[in-house]
Amino acid sequence: MIMPIQWLTDELLGQIYIVHVFPDILFQACIFTLELLRHLSYFYLQFFTFEQYKKLLGYASLPPGLAFAVAGLGSGLTEAIVVNPFEVVKVSLQANQNAFKEQPSSFVQARQIIKTDGLGFQGLNKGLTATLGRHGVFNMVYFGFYFNMKSILPVNKDPNLEFLRKFGIGLVSGTIASIINIPFDVAKSRIQGPQPVPGEIKYRTCFKTMATVYKEEGFLALYKGLLPKIMRLGPGGAVMLLIYEYVYAWLQDTVNHK
Repeated sequence: MIMPIQWLTDELLGQIYIVHVFPDILFQACIFTLELLRHLSYFYLQFFTFEQYKKLLGYASLPPGLAFAVAGLGSGLTEAIVVNPFEVVKVSLQANQNAFKEQPSSFVQARQIIKTDGLGFQGLNKGLTATLGRHGVFNMVYFGFYFNMKSILPVNKDPNLEFLRKFGIGLVSGTIASIINIPFDVAKSRIQGPQPVPGEIKYRTCFKTMATVYKEEGFLALYKGLLPKIMRLGPGGAVMLLIYEYVYAWLQDTVNHK
């Protein structure tokens, strides 16, 4: 009798794994894939487009400090257009985890969104205006503050102190940018996430959503999640700027020595 019982136990555990555990693993794998793609595209687009806009603005008669901010704004707006569909799919998967058992991948979810709601502002580009505001404002402050402060504060000859100087400016840049842009982040989450009443769209446009949140929940509701955002993008923003600085310097040095 031991063998049949063992077989039934293994069979039962296998069924539990297939029905309950495996779909959750697939779900987390899809979310991780989307996050990885989003962050890779975020990093590449953010700095690549910033450099391109900075070069273009070199032909305009703008003060250097303003040129950095405008280049940052341009890079953020470009980045938002590319990243927003990934955000819509990710939020849709997170909001419909139970339905995920019938959806094998994030690409199927994207096709379903396009089939149901299209490519417009209620479909794969839902919340685009809020995403434009979030990334545009963040990058404008982030790059503008960093490069302006870097030119004001004296350079240290000690490499360690110079590293700390750049890291400190980057930390403050990421923190200030997070504080200023978080209302756009809140609006984006409300527009792309599940609506309070199923079948009824309460949050449609960026500024109208901000006004609704302010009216119904108060001013502080526009800053929900600020502390975790600062903890992530303060140090993270500093690290990204340092990588950008040192890689850019290394590439320039490599090109000049050829």
